Amino acid sequence: MRKPIFILFLLFSFTTLFAQDRITISGTVVDDTGVTLPGVSVIEKGTTNGTVTDIDGNYSVTVRQGSKVVFSYIGFLTEEMTANQSGTFNVQLKQDIVGLEEVVVVGYGELKVKDLTSSITTVKSEELVKTPTGQAMQALQGKVAGVQIVNSGAPGSEPTVRIRGIGSFPSSSNSAPLYVVDGMYFDNIDFLNPSDIETLSVLKDASASAIYGVRAANGVVLITTKKGAKNTKTTITYDGYYGIQVPQNVMQMSNAAQFVDYIYQTGSEADISFIENAMQRYGRSRVNPNVPNVNTDWYAEIMKSHAAQQNHSLSVLGGNDKTSYSLGISYFDQDGLLEAENSYKRMNIRTSIDHQANDWLKTGVNFNVSNGTRYIADDGAWFSAYHAVPILPVYDDEHYEYLLSQGHTTASNYANAQVLDYRGAQNPFFQLAYRDNRQDIRKVLAGIYAEVELIPNTLRLKTSYNTSMMFLKARNVGLPYFISETQNSNRIHSTISSSRTTDVNQFWDNTLTYSDSFGDHNLSVMAGSSYRDEWYDYLVASAEDIPLNENAWYIGQTLSETSKDANDGAERLHGLSYFGRVSYNYKNKYIAYATVRREGTQKYQETWGTFPAFGLGWVVTEEDFMEEGTILNYLKLRAGWGKLGNDKIARQDGANTTNPVFLAIDEMQVDGTTTTSTFGYLGWETVTGTNFGLNAELFSNRLSIEADYYIRDTEDAAIPVSLKLQSGSVLRNVGTIRNQGLELAVTWRNDITNDLSYTIGGNISTLKNEVRDLYGQAYLDGGQAEFRQRSQVGEPLLSFFGYEVDGVYQNQSEIDSDPIATANGLVPGDLRFRDQNNDDILDDNDKLFIGSYIPTFNYGGFLALNYKNLEFSMNIMGQSGNKILNRKRGEIIWTNDTNIDADLATGLWNGEGTSNKYPSAAGLRKGWNQNFSDYFLEDGAYFRIQNIQVAYNIKGDELLGPGMPDARIYVTAEKPLTVFKYNGFSPEVPNGIDRQFYPVPAIYTIGVNLKF
Repeated sequence: MRKPIFILFLLFSFTTLFAQDRITISGTVVDDTGVTLPGVSVIEKGTTNGTVTDIDGNYSVTVRQGSKVVFSYIGFLTEEMTANQSGTFNVQLKQDIVGLEEVVVVGYGELKVKDLTSSITTVKSEELVKTPTGQAMQALQGKVAGVQIVNSGAPGSEPTVRIRGIGSFPSSSNSAPLYVVDGMYFDNIDFLNPSDIETLSVLKDASASAIYGVRAANGVVLITTKKGAKNTKTTITYDGYYGIQVPQNVMQMSNAAQFVDYIYQTGSEADISFIENAMQRYGRSRVNPNVPNVNTDWYAEIMKSHAAQQNHSLSVLGGNDKTSYSLGISYFDQDGLLEAENSYKRMNIRTSIDHQANDWLKTGVNFNVSNGTRYIADDGAWFSAYHAVPILPVYDDEHYEYLLSQGHTTASNYANAQVLDYRGAQNPFFQLAYRDNRQDIRKVLAGIYAEVELIPNTLRLKTSYNTSMMFLKARNVGLPYFISETQNSNRIHSTISSSRTTDVNQFWDNTLTYSDSFGDHNLSVMAGSSYRDEWYDYLVASAEDIPLNENAWYIGQTLSETSKDANDGAERLHGLSYFGRVSYNYKNKYIAYATVRREGTQKYQETWGTFPAFGLGWVVTEEDFMEEGTILNYLKLRAGWGKLGNDKIARQDGANTTNPVFLAIDEMQVDGTTTTSTFGYLGWETVTGTNFGLNAELFSNRLSIEADYYIRDTEDAAIPVSLKLQSGSVLRNVGTIRNQGLELAVTWRNDITNDLSYTIGGNISTLKNEVRDLYGQAYLDGGQAEFRQRSQVGEPLLSFFGYEVDGVYQNQSEIDSDPIATANGLVPGDLRFRDQNNDDILDDNDKLFIGSYIPTFNYGGFLALNYKNLEFSMNIMGQSGNKILNRKRGEIIWTNDTNIDADLATGLWNGEGTSNKYPSAAGLRKGWNQNFSDYFLEDGAYFRIQNIQVAYNIKGDELLGPGMPDARIYVTAEKPLTVFKYNGFSPEVPNGIDRQFYPVPAIYTIGVNLKF
């Protein structure tokens, strides 16, 4: 009996809730000058019921009594009124030049720009697609203050993204932001086509990010994909381009003549004999008989003069009074610059449907499938090309015929430097031609939600389930080749390594949101919970001696059963979180914002953490004392503080550490273990952020200014702590790392005439990275001993640490007058290191911090011109304050019989006064000059014209008649000019160490956008 009564009670409640009296209101809508506005949208809030104003600005609509009616029009501030009774209500809309009513995405919801107290930057689709790239984050480079993007030219590669510095040690794999795509969480968005994105918002400060808890310590990037809109006709859009990638800033290596001159300067009899061997084998140059008749430019040989890139996207958007829908398909294809199997192809299909089932229920689904194939060339080829001697040809047919005559069926016709008595083959084609490294990447994103209006326009419940799945099939085949009886690089047998990785994440989020207004008071309260289940497993196997037929490249096809090997692994992580947010606004003048998240997971021994945040805002221009008509049209001061966590630190097992040991006793292998009773007790790192900012509009809203000052402290940084009374170290949450800086973005826009307008702007950001606490330890060393990096209190993370060069000894008198030079047997042409403590001894006490790879200053700028249907835009960007370790040059420590770059070859000291920067040729090979110093460091500053685009818009119905599509035809030059001093292809080096790096090309494209 109780159950039917309960059901009747619910039915009565919903009937009372939704079956309210209907009333009719009407009136006229005008702008702030009294001119009537046709086409204004008049909608009963929370429903699809509404109308639009006629040509005279008149409207009439029937709504529920007590409901809110929303008046919205492009370019004007949205107005709301409560319809309490029938009657005539005239409405005046104010122009919205500063976009205060624009809605931006925040964690688990949306906020209007005017209500923001945090540092959030939003980039829209039209800006993202100007950059021809398969990786959406590459399009942000230079556009968002405080965001550093470091690119690679390798097809399908992800850029390195850092938001407001680096807050973790060792700062290699745990500095990436959290990506949230339509409510689903990702560590990267390499699967997403930029043309599918509607908006991309960067949450930079802790008060904005804290709602995401332990995943948001490095900032959050919120992405919404394109969706349809209700009551809109179906729009079909095609956008495609075809482009050419062109190598730029190709580093010049020593040619044959420069190389021979360098070798003779070294005085190395062995290397001189190699040159003589080359002249005997390949002949002498007719131009210079002292040089072999070979002059190979290895970069030109391994790199194509151009490579194609293209993208094609087709989308269908629309909706009726109850349903909005979106369907899209895209194809991206990028060839690599290397002369090898080197490419990336990706096909994406996406769809989303939102349906208003009735007045109180809204549901939706979204689905995104990405199918990618990537061929990865061996990046080591760039390293080999730098060192390969120019007196070696690409091919050596004579040697090839000889090997065949000796019965070597896998003989290679690529030239081998060993035939000249060099130690290594030095030919990068051995790394390119005999390797096939393929990845098949399948990613699926799916989500479903239901949203219930418990109290119309006031209380809303939303539940959503999102899942992502990644299936990675990788296969790396090494084909056999034979080049020399003594060459250890010979691959006698074919090899294969094959792996399968499955990564599945699922999230169930629930939020309850209450929003209402009480006179001048506007309040929004949200409470929610989130459950996550993340797991992955992998299986990897390898074998040798598989058939050379590509159709047989499988482990099971091996002819050597004993060579088979396999391994597997898995991990699973559960998490449960509770969170809430309060947003309050009084008269659009005083703003308060607060969030808290309680996070739980079994990843660390510390299973629960609490992460609060708050923000305050004051719109000064809403105060009565601000006079109208001043140059200051809008000013908002804001401040925020927040605490969040970082769970990207590797978990500790929480038990005694056990290591396997293998010993040989009486020629028998004996297995054993060693154990220690010390283990790490870890929790997540805690990041505390403080932000002060302002937003201002001046000169009739033509000038916009956004400024922020931030302090970001990682207070529980996981750092290695040396063990007492035993060797080794253990991770503990005892370090402190600070990032602080200033960000400024300025935009000026103006309409010169009805046909001509322009926008110009720029942004700058500073960054000071500093280690503040190492748990009493003097320092922590990183990098290799030969190229030392050190973290020390008061210095940036992993700064370069070594000697400071004070020039080059020019003559014997300088040697004789310097006790350090005489004590170390130095000669003119050797580097002079600065004696920091003036004790006439060069030792570790004279080493100091000589630079950091973290830029201290970044900037970007843009210019946009519009004349009738013609558009022109240009973006610039750059950075400074960082150093790059030219590790390629440093490799001479281990490999000194190789080539050197042309700048070094022509700049070597060769007599008094010839150079005070580079040592002599003989000095390059001397241990003294190979001490790590700022000789190996170079300035990482650069300036770049990032993007230039010219477009012409065509109205189809005006040009060709009714029913014809609108068109936009454009040409783009991406990264056409980069200016820098560094001796490398590119100054974009993620960790500041350039040993081998895929160059970033310039891209020239032509494209068209058609809208039906």
